[in-house]
Amino acid sequence: MRANREYELIVSKAGRAPAPLAAPDRVDQVEVVEIATGETVLLWDTAPAQTRRLARALRTDLAQLESGDFLRRWRRWQPS
Repeated sequence: MRANREYELIVSKAGRAPAPLAAPDRVDQVEVVEIATGETVLLWDTAPAQTRRLARALRTDLAQLESGDFLRRWRRWQPS
């Protein structure tokens, strides 16, 4: 089953300003949530300049990969 059928991507920005105008200490969150349980399976705190790129890459992989492959690929990039 495709990953986008099992997981949902949630992007939370800590402010309303676009990334180039964001405060230097602003931290956005990107999380992948399992739809069936509502549990967060992947979570990143990102700088505003990185949030958009990360979300785009995650959306692409969610649409193209099977759920197990998606988790294997992205778990290695999750901070410990």
